[in-house]
Amino acid sequence: MFVKYLKCNRCGREYRLESKPVLCENNDLGRLDIIYDYEKLGKAFSIENLEKRPFNMWRYMEFLPVPSQEYVVSLGEGGTPLLKSTRLAEALGLRNLYLKDETRNPTGSFKDRAMSVSVSMAKFFGFKKATIASSGNAAASLAAYGAKAGIDVFAFVPDFAGYGKIAQLLYYGAKVFKVRWTEAEDPTVKMMRLVVEKYGFYPSPSFGVYNPYQIEGPKTISMEIIEQLGWRTPDQVFVPTGAGSLLTGVYNGFRDFNAVGLINKYPKMVAVQPEGNYPLVRAWLEKQDPLNIKPWEKPPETIATGLEDTFPWDGDAALKAMYATNGYGVVVTDDEIVQAMKLLASLEGVFAEPSGAAGLAGLIKALNEGLVDKDETVVVLVTGHGLKDPDIIRKTAGDAPLINPSLEELEKASEKYYKIRM
Repeated sequence: MFVKYLKCNRCGREYRLESKPVLCENNDLGRLDIIYDYEKLGKAFSIENLEKRPFNMWRYMEFLPVPSQEYVVSLGEGGTPLLKSTRLAEALGLRNLYLKDETRNPTGSFKDRAMSVSVSMAKFFGFKKATIASSGNAAASLAAYGAKAGIDVFAFVPDFAGYGKIAQLLYYGAKVFKVRWTEAEDPTVKMMRLVVEKYGFYPSPSFGVYNPYQIEGPKTISMEIIEQLGWRTPDQVFVPTGAGSLLTGVYNGFRDFNAVGLINKYPKMVAVQPEGNYPLVRAWLEKQDPLNIKPWEKPPETIATGLEDTFPWDGDAALKAMYATNGYGVVVTDDEIVQAMKLLASLEGVFAEPSGAAGLAGLIKALNEGLVDKDETVVVLVTGHGLKDPDIIRKTAGDAPLINPSLEELEKASEKYYKIRM
């Protein structure tokens, strides 16, 4: 275990992992950033040892905060394919386009990486009850890993969450509470915080302010990308962005590999947000102070329900990552997201939900604005499966034409079929 200490990103207070910290005791909504001993880590980790391990996210165990294998709660997350795009790349005029297909994770989204680490730490800490505020994917993932670990999950979801996502939660045995969203501030987070404060439940949303451990899981995405590219670093990575946690985690993976000398540069980190809710991209456009990002002023309006965080909880780290890598932000419309979904499915056979396809929508817009060179190596994160959001899919896919053949026509078709078979 190579964690040196945890440090609050706001007040600077330090904590030892042995004290089992989750929230900063100063109640300043600071995230407890995990500081690793890279000198020891670099000596313990080697590519030769890596080649002997199964291809899943726990092959990078040294870079994760879980003290030992006995606490790991896994459903086989990670090890997702990095697909070299052919037809889509040709349509866009790109030579080196890759899709990191996170739809292959156990519950259908990248959140499984986050919740595997989070629940593993809950097991180490001895918690029996966990709570989450989520639009669906993170809650479903926590419920699945909670079921595996024997931890009760209490999930607060917005009132407009699709029934498909709620049904998944219920099947996993979670206690689900729909919360009406009538103002800009996320009411599910309010409820989660009340439960944590009153009952001492383990908070496990997919943002670092309330859980510093889950943010470590997604950094294995970038570690896999580097390995799958033959230990080369891509030029740009497009990340669907809500709270900023995924972008932060992916950046941290590149940071860790740089720190131990496995790579020597960073890709541009590109945040993609929907037109109906883009506080982080707005912060980048306005060059806001990372610790004083303005929240979105009204309830979110987008089909990308996984990107509805009106306040980017990990926006400080995400914004710093964008600044440090010469990255940038892109805002996309719902129509552009739907078009990206259709392109992914029809040209590459990858079925993504709206939030999952937002990264591709961002790439297309960036291409049109001259922000991507056609010879660059570009990776787009596809973060969630289309079946995760069936209500939205039904509204955007359209209907197949209805035909009513006569009995005579069916008989003729049947006769022709049997002749071919014989």
